[in-house]
Amino acid sequence: MPFDFRRALMRVVAPVERLLRRRRRPWKLARASFDHAVWLARRDADDTPLSTPPISLIVPVYDTPTRYLDELVASVRGQRPGSWRLILSDDGSKSEATRAWLDAHAADADLTIVRNPVNGGIVAATNAGIAVATTPWIGFLDHDDALAPYALDRVVRALDAHPECRFLYTDEVVADDRLRPLDLFLKPAFDPVLLAGVNYVNHLSLYRRDRLLEIGALRPGFDGSQDYDLLLRYTAGLGPGECLHLPYPAYLWRRDGASFSARHLDRATAAARRALAEAHRRPHREVEVEGAVNPDLHRVRFDLDRDEWPLVSVVIPNRDAFELISQVLEGLIEKTDYPSLEIVVSDNGTTDPRVLALYESRAAGPVPFRAEIHPEPFNFSRSTNRGIALSKGSLILLLNNDIEVLEPNWLKEMVSCFDWPDTAIVGAKLLYPDRRIQHAGVIAGFGGLAGHWYIGQHENFPGPMGRLWVRQSMSVVTGACMLVSRAAFDRVGLLDEKDFAIAYNDVDLCLRAVAAGMRVVWTPFATLIHHESASRGSDETPANIERFRREQANLRRHHATDRYEDRALNPWYSKGTSTPAPIGVDHLPEAR
Repeated sequence: MPFDFRRALMRVVAPVERLLRRRRRPWKLARASFDHAVWLARRDADDTPLSTPPISLIVPVYDTPTRYLDELVASVRGQRPGSWRLILSDDGSKSEATRAWLDAHAADADLTIVRNPVNGGIVAATNAGIAVATTPWIGFLDHDDALAPYALDRVVRALDAHPECRFLYTDEVVADDRLRPLDLFLKPAFDPVLLAGVNYVNHLSLYRRDRLLEIGALRPGFDGSQDYDLLLRYTAGLGPGECLHLPYPAYLWRRDGASFSARHLDRATAAARRALAEAHRRPHREVEVEGAVNPDLHRVRFDLDRDEWPLVSVVIPNRDAFELISQVLEGLIEKTDYPSLEIVVSDNGTTDPRVLALYESRAAGPVPFRAEIHPEPFNFSRSTNRGIALSKGSLILLLNNDIEVLEPNWLKEMVSCFDWPDTAIVGAKLLYPDRRIQHAGVIAGFGGLAGHWYIGQHENFPGPMGRLWVRQSMSVVTGACMLVSRAAFDRVGLLDEKDFAIAYNDVDLCLRAVAAGMRVVWTPFATLIHHESASRGSDETPANIERFRREQANLRRHHATDRYEDRALNPWYSKGTSTPAPIGVDHLPEAR
């Protein structure tokens, strides 16, 4: 009887899927997902020995329990033959047990042990290990952690497939003292915007030795965040394709609270913010770094001490809806702190005399305002494009009439996000009136189309690895509050009036910008209320249902969203619900 691969695979996948449906005991799901990943890696492994090791793994050691050293070394020795060189750099250990272990293994042919005579700290010990490394790639392991099975086989094959790569990082497993999985850190593709808010990269990271030496390796003075500082300096200036994410849980991070950064969080946070301020300094302009939504994470303040602000044209489609248009105009004119603003209302047929009088009064006010009425059936894209044609600003804010302003600095925050290179579009955090999340970014591919993630979660829900507490790059943000550069419109075109008259026009625009190599940024530091679709008629009429289905088909046709792999989403996450969770895939994802 031939081997039934599908049946064998489902023996592994099915427990993961059952746990996913139950949504209980996250550590069980983490263990099942990790076991599944290792099973796939074993099935696909290449055990061919390498003639020359491409990777040196450097481990700073200080008074390390011998059990931890045994487990770490065993995890490395179990990797692909010939793929590694292990360098243990002892930082003047005082523990008799640690010293005896190092003495006992001094003659091991597959280990290099560096004995530093005094305790100089983790930076000095790590740099001493780098100094004796000769391989083209260098990775770092903490002395109480371990590698997952087949980690280096996956890494070596990814590096071979991508000779342009200069930096590679993997997913990781949070483990207990016995290295049993408790949680998974499933990471997005490389994102310098996200990296400015949280060190989501962490373990396992691989650096080119030549570049590492060029930048001076690790620097003293950043205790607790020395790896974050290194990462920021090393990746600065690297281009697309040079920083790769390998979606494989290659690293076992034993989290016991004993690390320097855990015991001295304030010092580590201060060091991280000094590194961030230096990394994001602008010519003739310093930047400040403060706490994010969670005060232990980071917000680089590009909006402080800024002398000039570009003209922002706010384009609002509207028809009647007196309460909504009154509220949004009041929020823009009286509650928003932005010095260079014009407002264009693109109206498709208002007859309400109260709205007409409101237009007239706002046109006589201090903020440049015009309302152009063009009676026609509602076509969001056409109305928006008409407003854009009437606008003058270098930045254009597409704003629904059902948005409510909460605090004055929101627009300065959105504009300041254009300090990130190649930014075309910036989106805000939107809440329902009951303060639950309505928009924290959109994932292309959700449901085979595109959808909001973590919709309906509480206002300060962290998301994976605290990502909803900081800025990050997304593939898509909602058009309900979307700031777009005129240069982006010039490059990729306006909203598609034919194929996306009502729905998915924002998704289509964002995906066109991403395909052109431009950046889409989402920020939680601009938060507004969205009274979603309050001014629209019912979407449940037969005509509207048919139109919506056509636009869904158009989205799949234009952007293949039924198989789209969004760089903001880890390939191990589900796409069927707004709250993604690990799933059992049938093959290992490739580096990206």
